[in-house]
Amino acid sequence: MSIELVVLDVDGTMTDSRITYSENGDEVKSFNVKDGLAIASWRKLGKQVAIITGRNSKIVARRAQELHIEHFYQGVDDKKAVLERLLEKLDIGMEHVAAIGDDLNDMAMLKAAAISFVPRDASSYVDKIADVVLNKKGGDGAVREMIEYLIKKEGLEAQYMALWE
Repeated sequence: MSIELVVLDVDGTMTDSRITYSENGDEVKSFNVKDGLAIASWRKLGKQVAIITGRNSKIVARRAQELHIEHFYQGVDDKKAVLERLLEKLDIGMEHVAAIGDDLNDMAMLKAAAISFVPRDASSYVDKIADVVLNKKGGDGAVREMIEYLIKKEGLEAQYMALWE
């Protein structure tokens, strides 16, 4: 069964979990450019990407737009339910889904996915249910590590490298 959709949590996976506020009340987050390149490469391979996050943030919306992630959901309490609705819309089964998350609100989604990933610094409760505990921390290339793991597992290395040769 091939993975067709990668589902990303944001805080603690695409970022290091920190939320910084400026004096003016502006929110600041940092994203890893290496994760972004891997996400773009996954999409170039004809695969799909979704972001499902519990918080609402203009910064995350901007990052999703930059990466051309068309399946973008924020302010989500029940990530698994949103994922199930997305799969109905895309006509994809859960057996074609890989997901990454780092905390308790990701557990149901991670359990449902065909293969689940957590960054090295995820909650110890979430570590226990994940298929793969990554070497990288959230915001430090964990998403890239996940995608490159999938590329190897799916036998897509030649196509992946051909994107950049």
